[in-house]
Amino acid sequence: MRESLAREERVFREHYFRAGDGLRLYGRPYGRDIIRGEEKTPIVCLPGLTRNSRDFHPLAAFLASPVGGAHPVVTLDYRGRGQSERDSDKSRYAIAVEAEDVVAACAYFGIDRATFIGTSRGGLILHHLITSAPALIARVVLNDIGPVIELEGLLRIRDYLNAPQGPSSWAEAPDFLRRLHGADFPLLGPQDWREMGEALYRDENGMPIADFDPAIADQLQGLTGEAVLPSLWPQFEAFAAIPAMVVRGEYSRLLSATTVQDMARRHPGLIAVTAPGQGHAPLLHLDGLRQVIGDFVRR
Repeated sequence: MRESLAREERVFREHYFRAGDGLRLYGRPYGRDIIRGEEKTPIVCLPGLTRNSRDFHPLAAFLASPVGGAHPVVTLDYRGRGQSERDSDKSRYAIAVEAEDVVAACAYFGIDRATFIGTSRGGLILHHLITSAPALIARVVLNDIGPVIELEGLLRIRDYLNAPQGPSSWAEAPDFLRRLHGADFPLLGPQDWREMGEALYRDENGMPIADFDPAIADQLQGLTGEAVLPSLWPQFEAFAAIPAMVVRGEYSRLLSATTVQDMARRHPGLIAVTAPGQGHAPLLHLDGLRQVIGDFVRR
């Protein structure tokens, strides 16, 4: 059976807990225990639409290490992803519900206030939380997501998530992912593609299987090129009172450079970082990004 990088480097603990509706959810704490009122603000990592806690393993391990600041870090699997339970009511794969699950996770892990790192869907959840549970957010890192989503990028996500076939073996997985995403990620090398496969897929009888409920990808099938996507500027402006960073992939099709410029005008303290050689969504442990994030969290 294929062993993931995360399991080879067991620097986290595994926890299962209940959402408000009783669904069983999964999270990984890294580093020191979370103690209410301690000086170190915990970090909570929120993955993308169909991704899971494994995406953040290298970054979480760094931020929890002495050289990364020795922060308590928690990474989460949303409902229907990774080791969290699949939901029989597919309509509950929704940002508002997943935001409630994040609040439940923080309560379970004893987190009153945190630095949040949100990739794609995770950043949209943060745009919801900043109005529904603002006291929970001490600072925020938005990874390739903002208040305006480019339709081209969302259509591309629709297409590759609903592709009829995935890799036929673990040996094929890195090349499969490179063929699919290589034009947007020229920075990545062979080891990076292997690690991406280990984060994206679970093992079933020696085969790599996408580690999410297919109903989540099905939600995008009705999306067309004529769709009008709502913006989230009022929610983004609610971040104005807290430190914020946005990371944009150089080749991102989901977050435009123009939107990042508009974000900086509306949040004068915003730190904007470009991830060279990466598209949507950047791997945050590569090419010095983890140090940039570590410095931001320590301020």
